[in-house]
Amino acid sequence: MYYIGAVVHYFLLAALLFTPLSSSIEHQHHQIRRPANERHRRRLLGDPGGVPSFHKPAPDRWFHQKLDHFDPLVNETWLQRYQVNETFFSRRADSPVFLMVGGEGAISAKWMAAGAWQVYAEKYGALCLQLEHRYYGKSWPKPDMSTENLRFLSSQQALADIAYFIEGINDMYNLTSSNYWVLFGGSYPGALAAWARSKYAHLVHQSISSSGPLEAVADFPQYNEVVSDALDSVSPDCVDQTHQAALQLEKTVKHPIGGVLVTKMFNLCKPLNVASNKDVSTLAEALSGNFDEVVQYNNDNRITSDPKPLLTMNDLCEIMINRSMGSPMERYAAVNRMVLKRNNQTCLDASYKQAVKDLQNMTFNPEEGARQWTYQTCTEFGFYQTSSSRKELFGSLFNVDYFVEQCQDVFGDDFGKDRLMSGIERTNILYGGKGISTSRVMFVHGSVDPWHVLGITESDNHSLPAIFMVGTAHCADMYPPSDRDLEALTRARVSISNHIGQWLMRPRHSC
Repeated sequence: MYYIGAVVHYFLLAALLFTPLSSSIEHQHHQIRRPANERHRRRLLGDPGGVPSFHKPAPDRWFHQKLDHFDPLVNETWLQRYQVNETFFSRRADSPVFLMVGGEGAISAKWMAAGAWQVYAEKYGALCLQLEHRYYGKSWPKPDMSTENLRFLSSQQALADIAYFIEGINDMYNLTSSNYWVLFGGSYPGALAAWARSKYAHLVHQSISSSGPLEAVADFPQYNEVVSDALDSVSPDCVDQTHQAALQLEKTVKHPIGGVLVTKMFNLCKPLNVASNKDVSTLAEALSGNFDEVVQYNNDNRITSDPKPLLTMNDLCEIMINRSMGSPMERYAAVNRMVLKRNNQTCLDASYKQAVKDLQNMTFNPEEGARQWTYQTCTEFGFYQTSSSRKELFGSLFNVDYFVEQCQDVFGDDFGKDRLMSGIERTNILYGGKGISTSRVMFVHGSVDPWHVLGITESDNHSLPAIFMVGTAHCADMYPPSDRDLEALTRARVSISNHIGQWLMRPRHSC
């Protein structure tokens, strides 16, 4: 069996090697490059469906925010973007205020007109606001993102931003202590929503924390374990073939001619340098991302401007188990081509040097958040979705050291393992990890979402209820209802709505 496999591998190499490299790699000016480092995009909330055709986007408003909430000698301020929807605001003495917490990307006005929280807002007569996270979107505390300027980027500062914003809106709308604030957030903002309730309980009455990772951790191999389990629910053979593809890739990149083969097979923008461990790790991590992103957002009811349907786990497995498409690695490459086509891209850039160069760009771009989020992972959270053993789904080519070295290469030698581990310890001490001490927070997770591992998925504490939805994806509960929703997701939204109503009837200082 090994002999046959070796022969097939040899002829595959020969067939590809005698094809001119220029025929499979387009000229640079014709390429639409897919950056390898798109890790932060695997956490972003998409736009909700169901936005009315007559909807006029909520205009941007600007809040004068303090630059540093923890140094009284710093008086500098900046303008933080927010949006408002007063459509359902009943203006009663006890009308609630709903706040959508921003995270590692720009806020979208579509969320001011759609999403499950808008259904809840209409039911309870709430004023709706959305606050953009500092350093993301158009909320720029400093003129650029130099490493020195990024020192004001942290979850602690973001939570204080929320607190000062609440006080500012209370004054603007003449709200009182009877106008309870309810926070919503998904993914990192889901964690922020929970932490804000814990740290500023006198301002935040309750929070709905969707898919929020509460525990910071450097090495996070469990992420891909959930990906494996999710693919297994579609087809156990899909998992086996994906694993075999990753192992075949490992074997191929050990040889110089393997770089030529892989470059052609995976539509790389530049020839792969197999002598560079970092380039090989960059490629392997990017290819795992093809699966990670599809699994994490599987059937989550988001909308896009692209008429092509979003990819699903079924699409991945349909290719990976189709032996007529060649070896496991060839099918792995077919998945990559499918993802490139879906994203209107022509090639995958697996150059580590280019990935670092992209992350070193200090110029603000409202559509990009990779440098900022990388900084937060290097200083506060980790969250590195590693694969460091041949027994793991994606093999052994990107361990935690790869990500730590990236921190140093992007931000400087001081951003090494000691700083990372110290930052993670600090985060868990400040917020409590999964042992968070608070009340009136609902934690909502889906089994298909790998981030549920770092959150609370079960609870016998009536003031900290948890919903764990089997078969649902990242932040699925936040999107508008759909006819194809699983029953567990439908029940979850009913439970969320009921808890909001019950907690709005509770006095501020009760559980």
